[in-house]
Amino acid sequence: MTSDSVQQDMFTVLHGQPAPVVTRWSYSVNDPFAVSLAVRTRHDRWVEWLVARDLVVESLAGPSGEGDVRMSPQVVQGYDIVQIEIHSHDGHAVLEVDRDLLRHFVEASIDLVAPGDEADRMDLDVEIAKITQSCAE
Repeated sequence: MTSDSVQQDMFTVLHGQPAPVVTRWSYSVNDPFAVSLAVRTRHDRWVEWLVARDLVVESLAGPSGEGDVRMSPQVVQGYDIVQIEIHSHDGHAVLEVDRDLLRHFVEASIDLVAPGDEADRMDLDVEIAKITQSCAE
């Protein structure tokens, strides 16, 4: 963890698979509304999704999300987990992550940027310049 970001690796169960996979959860004050969820594949390649931080925070207490990413707390075989469903045009995946580990990550992100303060951390002029530059290329 640096003063402007937090990152945590967690073992995650890919539903129906016997061995856990490594996920990397990242949060940065430079993109205060989003959490990066990356899943390591067999060939040490990372597949990454950007997820709204609100969705991750809400998933600790109850079902959250609509559309392509949905998260919900559950108890599976005595384990307190958060189940993550990810849908894309390429397929569907269900991941299970330990709720206490996810809570630790969320609390670390809240220590960096309190809920409701995200907009104060964004420099809209910089964001508009990024979009304008990418359109000009």
